[in-house]
Amino acid sequence: MEPRHTISVWVDNTPGVLSRVTGLFSGRGFNIESLCVAETMDPQVSRITIVSTGDEQITEQIIKQLHKLINVVTVVDLSEKEHVEREMALVTVKAEDKSRAEVLRIADIFRCRVVDVSPHTYSLEITGNYEKIGAVLGLLKNHGILDVVRSGTLAIQRPKKD
Repeated sequence: MEPRHTISVWVDNTPGVLSRVTGLFSGRGFNIESLCVAETMDPQVSRITIVSTGDEQITEQIIKQLHKLINVVTVVDLSEKEHVEREMALVTVKAEDKSRAEVLRIADIFRCRVVDVSPHTYSLEITGNYEKIGAVLGLLKNHGILDVVRSGTLAIQRPKKD
């Protein structure tokens, strides 16, 4: 399995920047598994968080080329640094009479929030890292997942300890 890279890219908040950044990945045949973009504290700057898997050398090339793009302020491969990652998923799962308690037990164990209830389903909010969300989805699959929406990964570098 190829290594997973979480790359944080600060860019000028202008039209077309996202297209140029993602174009570097597609031009190299890399799939972007997750992409999140939002303004930073400075409305003139946005942060793009990209998760991709692939060869170390090609990832290095992409990062070097990202640095050269106009409108790119800075690029950090968080995979090489201490960081925290989170994503959110909303999941609608069947919850028939015989399985309702089990679905709630799984939700409780993984600290999920029930955000909607119907006579035959629960909608859950799951927040955590990639592995946690995968584990919850794996357990809920046995009950019948009807729909899943994932936010994609958000990541932030941990401050250096003094």
